[in-house]
Amino acid sequence: MIEVHARRATAADAGELVRLRMVMFQAMDGVVLEPGDWAEQTASSLRRRLPGDDARTAAFVVDRPGEPGRLAACAVGVIDERLGSPSNPTGLSGYVFNVSTDDGYRRRGFSKACVAALLGWFRDNGVVRAQLHASEEGYDLYRGFGFRDVDHPSMVIAL
Repeated sequence: MIEVHARRATAADAGELVRLRMVMFQAMDGVVLEPGDWAEQTASSLRRRLPGDDARTAAFVVDRPGEPGRLAACAVGVIDERLGSPSNPTGLSGYVFNVSTDDGYRRRGFSKACVAALLGWFRDNGVVRAQLHASEEGYDLYRGFGFRDVDHPSMVIAL
């Protein structure tokens, strides 16, 4: 197998990261999303956060072979700082999201390379715990990295 290397995304990758987000949503829900106001707001947020000035957000990507400016896969993460605890004195935690691979590039290790790079970035920044919400398709990938199911329920509220 060819070794795959992910690179750190830049603000110039924002549009492609949004496109891969739409690919991810379609894979999860089966619904084709149209770009609209939400997509432009998301791209704007990424352009603001990815130049490296925001040390709390990173994205790692694999470019489509032979297609400059087009992405095949990505993984995005943020570092959150909460109060420390005995198992996490710094209170730093990572959250993995927007892991997506274009249909024609699946099963080549592209998402694996992106997630591995993101987890390395977390470690380099003092994060000792990371979490994510796994799709059925991504479950085995995440288990391979050591993610495990948790006993406590997750809850959410729309405000």
